[in-house]
Amino acid sequence: MNHEEGCQFQDVAAYLDGELSGAALQDFEVHLETCAACAAELRSQRQLLCTLDVAFNESRSFELPQNFTRVVTAHAESDLSGMRRKGERHRALQVCAVLALVSFALLGTAARSLIIEPTQSLLHLAAAILDFGWRITYDAGTGLAVIIRVLGRAIVSAPYGLGPGMLAVFIVSISLLSFLIAKYHRAQIIE
Repeated sequence: MNHEEGCQFQDVAAYLDGELSGAALQDFEVHLETCAACAAELRSQRQLLCTLDVAFNESRSFELPQNFTRVVTAHAESDLSGMRRKGERHRALQVCAVLALVSFALLGTAARSLIIEPTQSLLHLAAAILDFGWRITYDAGTGLAVIIRVLGRAIVSAPYGLGPGMLAVFIVSISLLSFLIAKYHRAQIIE
């Protein structure tokens, strides 16, 4: 706070605290002789410090009764009887909900970036994973239904009882396909 040209009242506080030294101390003392505002501020702050010293030196501590904690504990335990009623719990829950809403409202943008956006991101990720799992299941089921339908028609309409043979060839080819895929992956790992 500049009150006059070159007057800064924080220099008064630094002077009282003994933080000024050397040229700064001499300059401030010379300034005090010519500046009435700084001299008045110095007197006022000295009076405040003296008043505080007197107030804190005269304060007396008082003794607590020996059974103070026991009495306070007994009163606290007996005063919880109101919390046993259903209406009190319901009212306490309402107050907590209102306080939570007020705290979210007061947090404003911080609540959005710290709580709401990460929760939305997590929910979007969970929805994407569930959607992916559903699509895989649906596509696998659709593919299996098509294969079963084609095989069923081939088995039923095959001449000379070749249907069961075609089914056996299909089962063997699926087994060999699994074996070939596993062998291919092992060959890549070895290389």
